[in-house]
Amino acid sequence: MKKNKFSPLLVLLSALLIIGGCSKDTTNSNPNSSESGQQTEITNPIKKSYYIFDTIVQVKVYDSRITDQHFNEIEELLQTIDAEMSRTNSKSELHKVNDNAGIKPVQVSEQTFNVIQKAYDYSKLTEGRFNLAIGPLVSLWNIGNEDAHVPDQSEITKLIPLSQYDQIELNPDTREVYLKQKGMIIDLGGIAKGYSADVIAKYLTDNGFNSAIIDLGGNVLALGQKPGGRSWTIGIQDPDLSRGNPIGNLKVENKTIVTSGIYERFFEQDGKYYHHILDSETGYPVDNNLSSVTILTEKSIDADALSTSLFSMGLEKGLEFAEQLDHIEALFITKDKKVYITSGMDEVLEMTNDSYTLMK
Repeated sequence: MKKNKFSPLLVLLSALLIIGGCSKDTTNSNPNSSESGQQTEITNPIKKSYYIFDTIVQVKVYDSRITDQHFNEIEELLQTIDAEMSRTNSKSELHKVNDNAGIKPVQVSEQTFNVIQKAYDYSKLTEGRFNLAIGPLVSLWNIGNEDAHVPDQSEITKLIPLSQYDQIELNPDTREVYLKQKGMIIDLGGIAKGYSADVIAKYLTDNGFNSAIIDLGGNVLALGQKPGGRSWTIGIQDPDLSRGNPIGNLKVENKTIVTSGIYERFFEQDGKYYHHILDSETGYPVDNNLSSVTILTEKSIDADALSTSLFSMGLEKGLEFAEQLDHIEALFITKDKKVYITSGMDEVLEMTNDSYTLMK
């Protein structure tokens, strides 16, 4: 018997209910603020929701000067990224790269090349624990969709050689990407959401908006400070409960918090759960004692890649790896409800759930 956590149809219907939804608290708005050019902080955010990258994206801005035009321009930025970097969009640049695997190099836009380069660099840095070439195995398992299933071992074995990042050639001078073997597939799903959050943050700051929350599911970017000069309070999801139930809170300013966990996308078959974080060496979901890994840093693209990488490394190696990185803090939750953190995380973490034990 097989059971999926999510129904794509239900997700889509839910998303359609809020797509394009822009709400504003006019009580605290200053109708002349856009003319004066002065930031006018408001208690309740002006927000807009989008559905893109198979994810609900919510942007909350605490500034009365923001307009529908600004939100429309953010949507255009997201649509451009999706159109360039989607693995499943047959018209995207990335799809063209994958279609020409084993045939010829493909030139892509500067934006797409930079994200692919970043993903390649993290693949190399983590020795494949983050792997941009994981696409063949992702497509095979199809976790998060209705037809997700445990593949035959023969299928997995066949695709492991096609899921190796060192079989990708990048030419920065021409912005060309070449996959050496036919059947290879680049998948930017582990980094594109983080990049998108950074793009939105840059757009907002470039336009003078310095107090906002950008939320792409497990990716949160807290821009500036809350109104009144206070730090943001961002909860860390309890892996055993529904979204919105934290094990603790982080007090942050101008930081991004990204979590990868076994509870995000998974299915059940024959009494066993299979999550979406795949190991390109075995071809199966990563099997360790971790429930989730949360990264705290400045750029969401880095946090996105590292949350997957450190989860795949496991607790001991992941903690050691994170401690060697500048401006990176990490929090690991194990299946037996223990919490392990890097040295700097203690300064901003407040535990709020007695079911979890912070290990010193």
